[in-house]
Amino acid sequence: MWLISRAGSAVALAVLAYLLFWPVPIDPLPWKAPPNPGRTGVFAPNSLLAAAEQPMSTLGDGPEDIVRGPDGWFYTGLNDGRILRFDLDARRTETFANTGGRPLGMRFDGLGNLIVADAYRGLLSIAPAGRITVLTDSVAGTRFRYTDAVSVAGNGIIWFSDASRRFSDSSKGIMEFWESRPTGRLLRYDPVTRRTSVHLDTLDFGNGVAVGPKDAYVLINETMGARILRLWLTGPRAGQRDVFIDRLPGMPDNISFNGRDIFWVGLVGPRPARDEQVRALPPFLRKILFRVPERLRPVALTPLGWVIGIDTTGRVRYNLQDSTGKVWSVTSAIEADGWLYLASFAMPTVSRIRVPSPESSP
Repeated sequence: MWLISRAGSAVALAVLAYLLFWPVPIDPLPWKAPPNPGRTGVFAPNSLLAAAEQPMSTLGDGPEDIVRGPDGWFYTGLNDGRILRFDLDARRTETFANTGGRPLGMRFDGLGNLIVADAYRGLLSIAPAGRITVLTDSVAGTRFRYTDAVSVAGNGIIWFSDASRRFSDSSKGIMEFWESRPTGRLLRYDPVTRRTSVHLDTLDFGNGVAVGPKDAYVLINETMGARILRLWLTGPRAGQRDVFIDRLPGMPDNISFNGRDIFWVGLVGPRPARDEQVRALPPFLRKILFRVPERLRPVALTPLGWVIGIDTTGRVRYNLQDSTGKVWSVTSAIEADGWLYLASFAMPTVSRIRVPSPESSP
C-alpha cells in the first residue's frame, strides 16, 4: 500500500509539473472580450438560411472562399491545394489549378487572372490557362505565415491579409485564440512596381478584405476582435483607420462587396461565452489549459449558419441564419445575379439562396 501511495504521489507531481512548466508554443497576453450583443435586435434568430439550395452534394474538403469568374464559372479552393471551377446549374466541376499549398481567399483582377491568397505560398496570380505565378510571399525580408484573404481595387492594386505573423494555416486560428497576441496585417501589392507594403498591423486575426465603392477605402475583418476596420485610401482622411462596425455577435471571416451598396460577411459562428471566458483567463492559466490534450480543451464551434449584409454606412441590413445544421460555419458569401452564394471550410459543398428583400431581414 505504501509503495502504491508513493507511486501515486510521484505521478501526481509529474502531472502537476507538466501542467505548470512544460514548454508551449504560445506566449499569451491579457485579453478582455469586447461587448457582445448576442442574437438580439438586428441579429435576432431566424431561419432564412434554411431555404438555401445545395445543387451539388460535394465539391471537396474545405471550400473556404468563392468567387465568380469572367467566364461565368464559380471558383473555390480546397484543403488539398486544388482550385475548382464549377457550374451549379449544370452540376459540372473541374480542376482549374493546384497551388501545392492551401488556397484561401480569391478574387479576379481586371486582366482575368485569379488572384489567390495561399496560406503557405503567399499571394498568387493564376492565368486563365492555369499558369501560377507567385506575386509576393514576403515583406521587408520576412515571409508571410498565413496569407488569408484578398481584394482587387479598380486601379489594379491588390489588398490582402496575413492573419498571423506567428502561426501558419495548420493551426486554423486556434493558436491565435489561445495566445491573444494580435499580429495580423493588412498589406498592399502594386502589380506595376511589384512592391509589397504593410498598412495595418497588430490585428486580432486579420481576415477578410474588401475594397469599398470608388476605391475610397478598404475593409478588413478582425475575426477574434469581432469587428471590421476601415482604412481610408482617398480624400482628407486618406491613411487613417477607423472602426466600420464592432461588437459583432459572431466571428467574421471573409467579406465581399456587391458593387452597389452591401458588404456581405460570413460569420463562422457565434461568439460562445465559454470560449471567450477561456480566452480572458490570465495568461499563466491559459498556458496550463493549453497543456491539456487538445481533445479535452474547452473550445468548440457552434454549428450555426450565419451571414450578415452591411451597407456602406455600417448599418446591418441583412441577417440570415440557419440553426438546423444544413448550412453552418459560413466563411464566404458573394452576390451574383440575385443569388447569394455561400462557402464554408467546414462543409464539402457550396450553398445558395435568393437575396431576400431588406424588409424581411432587419
